[in-house]
Amino acid sequence: RGQLADVGGPAYLTDLVAGTPTALYVDHYARIVERTAVLRRLIASAGKIAELAYDESLDVDDVVDRAEQIIFGVTESRIHRDLTPIRAIMTNVVDHIDFLSRNPDRLMGVPTGFTMLDRMLGGFQKSDLVILAARPGMGKSSLVLSIAQNAAKRHNARVAFFSLEMSNEQMVQRLLSMETAIDSHRLRMGAVHEEEWPIVLEAANMLANTSIFIDDTPAASVTDIRTKCRRLYAEHGLDIVIIDYMQLMTGQSGGRNDNRQQEISFISRSLKALARELNVPVIALSQLSRAVESRSDKRPMLSDLRESGSIEQDADAVLFIYREDYYIEDTDRQNIADILVAKHRHGATGTVSLFFRKELTQFRDLEIQRTDLEY
Repeated sequence: RGQLADVGGPAYLTDLVAGTPTALYVDHYARIVERTAVLRRLIASAGKIAELAYDESLDVDDVVDRAEQIIFGVTESRIHRDLTPIRAIMTNVVDHIDFLSRNPDRLMGVPTGFTMLDRMLGGFQKSDLVILAARPGMGKSSLVLSIAQNAAKRHNARVAFFSLEMSNEQMVQRLLSMETAIDSHRLRMGAVHEEEWPIVLEAANMLANTSIFIDDTPAASVTDIRTKCRRLYAEHGLDIVIIDYMQLMTGQSGGRNDNRQQEISFISRSLKALARELNVPVIALSQLSRAVESRSDKRPMLSDLRESGSIEQDADAVLFIYREDYYIEDTDRQNIADILVAKHRHGATGTVSLFFRKELTQFRDLEIQRTDLEY
């Protein structure tokens, strides 16, 4: 048609072809789009954070926490979900059911390491808040240490353990006692026999190579724990969070609130929100009220949860530890601990019995275990 010169000639057509995107470079273009999207979200987030910083009505800890959540959400798009059509959800649910049907021995959650307890709970589920409560001396810390050890050692789980009561050295000594079957008192005193040193060193090396991360900050706040969990999640990944124990935490008022019940309610809600945000199970230890000691039957009940009814409300599962030999010296249930599953949002409640070696602060499966399932 003689119009080639009018549009710029052959040279222009050559440039046009060269400048046209091709499928060959689709990955490169996708990375550009992704990078630009992240930068745009960062710019928007910076504006939101600036607004928070200028709001003098907000507490500085609250501002820091919200700012961290905004930044964390820049790369974690799943945290800020929109309404999802049921068709998309149904596909995921059916696929998950199909996977479990073809893998009947596969647990849905993080394993506890105890056969019958895992059978009842299906492991600890993502986004769940699990409360483990007992009177002092029942072995709360020992049980969650056993769970942390089992999850990290057998299943390569990444564990965040917040110990508000014991130092990190004391915790590691207990883990060594469990792993080596050497009395924890002897380890504390350094009374290790020469022939036991290879066992200790082998256990130490094994535990050192697990993904257990320990924080022993006393009176840690909700904000502190949330910040550290977000950072660990971003840097190493995270499968389960354990907190020992929630009554030693501080909430919005830094522990200065005269109404401790409101403070514990805030902590409980915040831990549930943390489990949802990171999509990991959060296991929080809790004290029980002294009302247990005034009854003839010392088995704990949900009403015994100390300082707040919201703990029961927020929890997806509530577990109690009861040891008859703690109260009755000549009982035939020596060294047996009953784990009472008093609340289980996803299924069965009942009792699982474990063997407890006090000198090793160690829980183990019983050869014959009892479960009473109630639906």
